[in-house]
Parts: sequence; C-alpha cells; structure tokens
Amino acid sequence: MSEVEKIGTFVAIGDSFTEGLNDPYPGETDVFRGWADRLAGHIAVLNPGLRYANLAVRGKLVRQIVDDQVPIAVGLSPDLVTLCAGGNDMIRPGADPDAAAVVFDDAVRRLRATGSRVVVFTGFDPRGLRSGGRIRGKAATYNMHLRAIADHRGCSVVDLWPLRAFHDPRAWYEDRLHLSPEGHRRMALYVAGAVGIPVEGDWREPWPPLDRADWLTMRREDVHWARAYLLPWIGRRATGRSSGDGRGPKRPTPLPL
Repeated sequence: MSEVEKIGTFVAIGDSFTEGLNDPYPGETDVFRGWADRLAGHIAVLNPGLRYANLAVRGKLVRQIVDDQVPIAVGLSPDLVTLCAGGNDMIRPGADPDAAAVVFDDAVRRLRATGSRVVVFTGFDPRGLRSGGRIRGKAATYNMHLRAIADHRGCSVVDLWPLRAFHDPRAWYEDRLHLSPEGHRRMALYVAGAVGIPVEGDWREPWPPLDRADWLTMRREDVHWARAYLLPWIGRRATGRSSGDGRGPKRPTPLPL
C-alpha cells in the first residue's frame, strides 16, 4: 500500500490559515471549513475510515502552537500531520525569523519522532498582497529556515511562496489576510497534489476575467479595510490580546468526517 492509501489519522496544526477562516460551513457564521477540512475530505475518498483532528486556533504564534498543539498531536501518533506556523509572528513588529525557526524545528523534531509524516508549509510571498511588502524580507528569511528544517527532518514541503494563482484578489477575503472560500478550495487541491492525493480539479485553473476597480473605489476599500480590520488588529496588539483568546480547536479529537 502507498503512503496515501494507509492514512488512518490526519492531524492539522496551526493558526487561522489552518482553522479555515473565512470559509464558513453553510448556515454557520463562526465555524469554518477551510483547506484542511477540504483536504481531509479528499483523503477520506481513498481512506473511508479516516480520523481527522484540526487543532488550529486563530491568532496563535509559533511558540503557542508548539506548546499547546504539538503535545496533543504527538500523543495521537497520526499518520499525517500538516504544520503551518509563524505567519502571525512575521506580521508583528520586531519579529525574529531566526528565533521562530528554532521553535519550529523543535516541533518538527518531536512530531517526526512519532513516525508521523509531517508536511511543512512555507508562507506566501506578500509582494502580491496589498500592504504586504513591509514584511517580505522577514518572510523570505523564515521560509529559507523552514525549507532547511524540512530537508533535515525528512518532511514534505508545501511551498506557498511561488503560487501566482493566489495573487488574484478573489483568492482572499476582504480582510486581506485570510483566504476566501474559493482560495481555500484551490489550496486544498494544491496541498492534495503536494501530498500525493489524486483529486478532481486543478488549483491553477484560470480565474474568470476581472474588471479592475477604479482609483476611488480602491481608496474606499482601503478605508473600509483600515476601519474594519487594521485598527482592531492594532488595538489587540496594544492591549496584548489575540483573536484566539479563549478559543479551543474546532476538532480536538480525531473523528471520522
């Protein structure tokens, strides 16, 4: 049997990207599907008895993910683990990609020690995103560390940096930080290919033609974004709060889909 055909337990670890913001289930407002749930569905086609847990919680830093989620995952001894962490660190002023990578490496070491197949994610190239250029250098440095860690520890890599299909604004929610439902759908297809899971559909499918907004419309969008998302984010940073405070994982126990 291949690695894909014998996945009995899949555990997803991370922050809002893996939790699935903003891809709500039908009829829900704060319960999200996201690429990881969609990926689990693809895996379950070949593994009907798949047990799936998603430990990701929005807003978490790499140290919090390693302290809170990795021990749970280690205890489950899953066949497959996806690990994406550090994005929230990189967007914060004064972030140290070298120090974050040391913490990340410890998590990978512990997960690999269980015999689990670990899939590591690099970050997106923020150059294609509005207001993302200021963190590009830090993000690139962190990504270089992640690739080296994956190579040293024998992990698969899902490299998000070169994905030009995700430079389309329709791949992103209006907060400019999280994927849209269509972005999550395409991401699940991309990760499935990287993991070796056969799926129907192509994440590289061309986007339909888009009428570009005029200058005034774009400025109005910028003002709305600043009021609805940037200022609240700054407020949380100033008071030491996080969007994930008081939240637990949406699927803490490996269960069938």
